[in-house]
Amino acid sequence: MSSENEKKCCDKNNNRQATATGSAVYGLGLIGAAIYFISHATGFWIGVLGFLKAIVWPAILVFEALKALGA
Repeated sequence: MSSENEKKCCDKNNNRQATATGSAVYGLGLIGAAIYFISHATGFWIGVLGFLKAIVWPAILVFEALKALGA
């Protein structure tokens, strides 16, 4: 196996590890947000809305941060 093929192989593995780490962090955030929103829900549909909020909370966070910075 040539060194060029080895480099391509290693680059692919590093990318996969970074993706797995990001997915794990997002997954833990999703679980934590879902527990928070659902535990504060007063009814079934508010709990469903809380779960949907848990899915999209990173986008809301970035939007509000950019709005606060005036971007």
